[in-house]
Amino acid sequence: MRVLVTGGAGFIGSAVCRHLVNDLGVSVVNVDKLTYAANLASLETVAADPRYAFERLDICDRDGLDRVFRAHAPDAVMHLAAESHVDRSISGARVFVDTNIVGTFTLLEATRAYLAKASPEQRAAFRFLHVSTDEVYGSLGADGLFCEDTPYDPSSPYSASKAASDHLALAWHRTYGLPVVVSNCSNNYGPYHFPEKLIPLIILNAIEAKPLPVYGAGLNIRDWLYVDDHARALFQVLTRGRPGQKYNIGGRNEIRNIDVVRQICAIMDQMMPKAFPHADLITFVEDRPGHDLRYAIDATKSEAELGWRAEETFETGLAKTVRWYLDRRDWWEPLRRDAYGGERLGLVKS
Repeated sequence: MRVLVTGGAGFIGSAVCRHLVNDLGVSVVNVDKLTYAANLASLETVAADPRYAFERLDICDRDGLDRVFRAHAPDAVMHLAAESHVDRSISGARVFVDTNIVGTFTLLEATRAYLAKASPEQRAAFRFLHVSTDEVYGSLGADGLFCEDTPYDPSSPYSASKAASDHLALAWHRTYGLPVVVSNCSNNYGPYHFPEKLIPLIILNAIEAKPLPVYGAGLNIRDWLYVDDHARALFQVLTRGRPGQKYNIGGRNEIRNIDVVRQICAIMDQMMPKAFPHADLITFVEDRPGHDLRYAIDATKSEAELGWRAEETFETGLAKTVRWYLDRRDWWEPLRRDAYGGERLGLVKS
């Protein structure tokens, strides 16, 4: 089996590539533009494997996609390439529209053209997995969970662009018969995470004894999913999911942001003690515009149909994550120096 993975140098995409090649022995073609958040160092364990190939390419480049399809003849597509940081979408939405909407459209069309020339057997076995987010559903109140049929109500330019791409993918299934499956996941965390997101930012700031920024009062709730659990789930969705269906993937770990930060501080106190508690570094800052209050996923369908369940608890996964960042300065120090130093993002520009 050969899988074309878009965005395979990103956080979740690299975890998918490592899982496919190292754990399952699946051949991978990684298509990635190498934006600021991509890092080929995240693929060090597969880079020399003959089952792994890399193509530097923007998914908006139709001619380039056609060439890749001809050269590699994949049996499936796992589409993870996306601009994904809400804060950056607030201050600069255009690239989110270009990549997440136009790029998805271009990839769908390139896949459709490729399958039009494939054999009936190849078309029958082919799958296109479109990987999305729970943020398309908007915000929950104190109760309830996001289900696959929850109406879309995106709040940010990022989530609106992902909602649009979800609709495109499912429309290409209904109109053209493209064998599309869609997944919507909760917040991921784990090793190799670009340090603009909450958990890696807090860990690295704690290592360097810098302020630990918490938006608003830190009461926003997220459901956390360890990235390797997500990678396992995505392969199950790809190979066992039904075309035209959506599958929600969550870790069943609902936690307030302030409690996430406090847990990191407690782990840091044990693993890298300082003369003061790390919690003393917590600093409350201006909240993000349109900050959704709560996300929580009902993963029952994925668990029942696919036989998948998250293996890591938030406690075990977070401890592994902190340990990884403490051990892998070689991976993150160049990013802090050259790509993103931890400055505040997402403030509305007039």
